[in-house]
Amino acid sequence: MPTADDVKKALRQVKDPEINLNIIDLGLVYDVEVADGSVDIKMTLTSPGCPAGPEILGDADRVIRELDGVQNVNIDLVWEPYWTPERIDPKMRAFLGF
Repeated sequence: MPTADDVKKALRQVKDPEINLNIIDLGLVYDVEVADGSVDIKMTLTSPGCPAGPEILGDADRVIRELDGVQNVNIDLVWEPYWTPERIDPKMRAFLGF
């Protein structure tokens, strides 16, 4: 059974194709819960109209399902708190010049 940290590590494979950064470093993943083979994720996108949204959500679902012991994946797309560049990992923010 994977841990929340295992799930977050797997989610580092998922990149926003427009920004080319993974969704963990971008701060798009707000919460990860793992229990009894079920993984529940609360995450957002950079904007409600993000054209890459379906691709990002599909990739997140796929990488989580590839983990041993995962039977169910629920990704809850939320808009509160609203994403801002301040949510980007500080090292990545510095690299991007924010």
